[in-house]
Amino acid sequence: MFDQLKQLKQLKDIQDQLKKERVEIEKNGVTVVMNGKMEIEDITLNPELGIEQQERAVKDCVNDAVRKIQTNLAQKMSKMGNFGL
Repeated sequence: MFDQLKQLKQLKDIQDQLKKERVEIEKNGVTVVMNGKMEIEDITLNPELGIEQQERAVKDCVNDAVRKIQTNLAQKMSKMGNFGL
């Protein structure tokens, strides 16, 4: 039981760390900033690009940001062990 409580505390600590993390991805002058909770905090568009190019750049930035956050989370979780799974 104490192991489970310890793991829950570790998960809470990771959650708190992730809230503070920021990932910024830029493609073709379009920038997306996402926090560790996978919430988009800011999007900056490039007015020199056409609509379709901007849409593609935003999509690519968001997907890359999500992957980066997931990778960071996986690394943090692997340091904690297997959680009894």
